[in-house]
Amino acid sequence: MSIAEMIRVTAEDLRDSQMNAYMEMAKQGAGIVYLVSDSVSTSKIRPFRDRFPEKVINVGIAEQNLMGMAAGLANSGLIPITGNASPFLVCRSNEQLKVDISYSQSNVKVNGLHAGFSYGTDGITHHELNDVSVLRGMPGFEIYVPCDPRECRQMAEYGVLDRKGPVYTSLNSGKFPLVTPESYVFRPGYPVQFSQGADITIVALGSAVHDALDAAELLGGYASCEIFAITSVRPFFPGAIIESIRKTGLVLTVEQHTTHGGAGSMTAELIAENGLGAVLKRLGVPEGSFSKNWTAADNKVFFKLDPGGIRETVQNMLS
Repeated sequence: MSIAEMIRVTAEDLRDSQMNAYMEMAKQGAGIVYLVSDSVSTSKIRPFRDRFPEKVINVGIAEQNLMGMAAGLANSGLIPITGNASPFLVCRSNEQLKVDISYSQSNVKVNGLHAGFSYGTDGITHHELNDVSVLRGMPGFEIYVPCDPRECRQMAEYGVLDRKGPVYTSLNSGKFPLVTPESYVFRPGYPVQFSQGADITIVALGSAVHDALDAAELLGGYASCEIFAITSVRPFFPGAIIESIRKTGLVLTVEQHTTHGGAGSMTAELIAENGLGAVLKRLGVPEGSFSKNWTAADNKVFFKLDPGGIRETVQNMLS
């Protein structure tokens, strides 16, 4: 069954997956308080607010205040969660993320919603293509990019119940099917491997793995692809990817993010630091470029991040 067929059978918005996990933890007594900056619909907070009105704070369109308040609540022993559209959260509250949360090691869970091209035709003011790059520059943050609803729920649970410190989660909005196996357990730091192969290593950032998996189906017997998803950017234990690159010598990265600072940069660093001598091609929004004021689907086609574009790139690399 292809990814497109799976979507028709079962798919869930990652924000719903995350919110369902928060609902369950709140019911069980977790000291959660959810802060939004006028982003009620974006965060999908309504069911949580209806059930736990005392656990929701809407600060209005004031992202900097949002982060400062969250840090203060963490200092009081609560577990604050902030949910806002990633372009406004990362850009407007950069200093507060750095000082109040990163430097102070505050136990705040920060959710960047509508990452990548998710906002569609709202354009470059609303597209967030460098959030992972920015947060990689902030020590202490664990950085997650879930690939499917199962992993997203587990990440939310881990971030609240097990991780004592700041967490940033980048969520690409939209409905995604389950691609992790039923037995899957999220382990911070470890990439998720989806297939074995001998010809090329494909490394996708978070939910971009869905397009990589569909591209592999389109390739059929033309190429044997070893496919990984980086879903934990920090911590990151790349041993399996390194071994794959040693085997194939050919690497393609795929991400709905700038090629600077995300999966492409991380993989380039692995190749250089481990003397792998592999050929690398990075698919994403090129360094120094903006996205287009188009739909997410049209942006993916333009930047060759759709299954057809990935297939074409693999064929060119192998030829």
